[in-house]
Amino acid sequence: MILIKNGRILSMVGPVLEHGDILIENNIIKAIGKNLNSHISEQDEIIDATNLWVMPGIIDAHCHIGISEEKKGAEGEDSNEMTSPITPYLRAIDAINPMDPAFHNAIQAGITSVMVGPGSTNIVGGQFVFMKTHGRVIDKMTVLAPAAIKISFGENPKNTYKELNQPPTSRMAIAALLREELFKAKKYKTQKENALSRKEDFEIDFRLEPWIPVLNREIAVKAHVHRTDDIITAIRIAKEFDLRMTLDHCTEGHIIAEEIKESGFQAILGPDLACRNKLEVKNADFKTAGVLKKQGVLVAIMSDHPITLIQYLPIYAGLAAKKGLGIEEGLKAITINPAIICGVSDRVGSLEPGKDADIAIFSGNPMDIFSETMYTIINGEIIYRLSDDQHSNKISKVK
Repeated sequence: MILIKNGRILSMVGPVLEHGDILIENNIIKAIGKNLNSHISEQDEIIDATNLWVMPGIIDAHCHIGISEEKKGAEGEDSNEMTSPITPYLRAIDAINPMDPAFHNAIQAGITSVMVGPGSTNIVGGQFVFMKTHGRVIDKMTVLAPAAIKISFGENPKNTYKELNQPPTSRMAIAALLREELFKAKKYKTQKENALSRKEDFEIDFRLEPWIPVLNREIAVKAHVHRTDDIITAIRIAKEFDLRMTLDHCTEGHIIAEEIKESGFQAILGPDLACRNKLEVKNADFKTAGVLKKQGVLVAIMSDHPITLIQYLPIYAGLAAKKGLGIEEGLKAITINPAIICGVSDRVGSLEPGKDADIAIFSGNPMDIFSETMYTIINGEIIYRLSDDQHSNKISKVK
């Protein structure tokens, strides 16, 4: 067991508990309260969190860590299959390399889990996976797969296939091809259900089968959208086919905040610190999160790593907090909110008995650039501690 004692506990689902304890047993949070020392034996580890902030592990709700690897160039780039605009059958889990050094950077920042998937060159890019940041075998790191299917609107699919001289070369074609795919998927689902109800043989279509959990509303589509018109088109199509959906990037969401609230969909915002290198991101601003939150939209902040580096995700949330989101909501935007939006809040995102013991301990508010990550705990195991890092640095200096 591990006892975290005397910390400032921010559970993300209740009031702050000053001078509180957390007891961890068998990878799970067993208890939260005060004076839990009586549960500990001499063999157990005790972390003195006096004057430290104890929080749920931070979550990145949209990134490409391990699939767009750092320090490898083209050899480590596996996020886009630019040979067909419709590829729902591609699985990020088959391309993520847990040896990407960015995973260690994430752990050092207190990031314990991530939503990882394909890029946005295709109208339908493939399947996301929600996973922990520590491990060597992706199957053991996975929390939910498939966790969502990526769909994309706007400049990326349009420009990619214009260069290849094939559809889509317009926003009309993007929407039309997506509708065509969803019509095929609905027909396939009906045929499969009818055959199974009659106990007839049914040949599984590998390319359409991934749509079944989407059409059953078991998982969402993650819509890559920046401009207001693309956001509205995504909402229109999702309503037509009764889909769950998240609005990812949602760059101009502040312009149509009322319409997004009315749609009922949730937003994953960012990366607002990136260069405005495309026309559709010219209105990118950290204020979007605060505007949407005030309208009643559930929001999360993303890194979109490697577009902006994953280890600075808490700082991005801090900038959103500064521009109107507020401190409490800024912290929620990288903990409980992404857990809810990604469909994994039963396991991660808050500090509650029975949940995974994914915990980050900071010297202060992690959105403050001067705060340091003191400990990162994943599945009840201490994966990182600042004291070890400092010791390694001292050894390097001696050498």
